[in-house]
Amino acid sequence: MLKELKAFLLRGNVVDLAVAVIIGAAFGAIITSLVNDIITPLILNPLLKAANVEDIAKLTWNGVKYGSFLSSILNFLIIGTTLFFVVKAAEKAQSLTKKEEEVVEEETAPTELEVLQEIKALLEKR
Repeated sequence: MLKELKAFLLRGNVVDLAVAVIIGAAFGAIITSLVNDIITPLILNPLLKAANVEDIAKLTWNGVKYGSFLSSILNFLIIGTTLFFVVKAAEKAQSLTKKEEEVVEEETAPTELEVLQEIKALLEKR
């Protein structure tokens, strides 16, 4: 039973999943801070003031709290848009890194002719 538990816990995809969850939570905190501390004060608050609305979440009509629903939709759109641009930037950074690695591999890898010349030199020494 303990061997099975150890095998399960140390399985590669379980460890990868645990790391992904932890990184995802940390990344979620970064995105939330970006939205709450930067984007909302710079973009959303001026728009609400222009519409003479203090807090969008407090808007109601005959007891229906449509403001809270609108607030959730806006938060989703802002977070989704922000996440889109962050992921695009990360993908671009990764592709640049991969291109640099390919260039280094091409520069350091010996050509077929060089390998054959080395083999020929070793055979001549024998």
